[in-house]
Amino acid sequence: MITIAEVMSKDVKRAGADMSIADAATHMRDHRVGALLVEKDSHEVGIVTDTDVVRKGVAEGKDLSKTTVESIMTDLHSIDATQTLLEAHDRMRYCAVRHLAVRKAGEVVGILSVGDLAAYFTWLSERKFPPP
Repeated sequence: MITIAEVMSKDVKRAGADMSIADAATHMRDHRVGALLVEKDSHEVGIVTDTDVVRKGVAEGKDLSKTTVESIMTDLHSIDATQTLLEAHDRMRYCAVRHLAVRKAGEVVGILSVGDLAAYFTWLSERKFPPP
């Protein structure tokens, strides 16, 4: 059985809580990710997603170069690396989020996105090899 650790992105991209929305959007674009973990005082305090940027930044007319990601971030939801992909899917659905921080022994070791799950479940239904 494929595990969360095999499907998640291990290269977690981060943003300081005081990073501007514009800089965060540029960082997401440059690294081809849809979310950044937000850190303050070396602790994860939330997540900022491309959806947050659009709905809470652009659509509300915020000054993207002066407004911080902390002001638009979403609560960080997580899942343990030992849980199944189906449990991750259920957690995303229950929490109405598209990204989960993946933890091992309490430490964030990856990010699992709804895109990661879609790629896996597509592979599973088509039985392509190797898995994503």
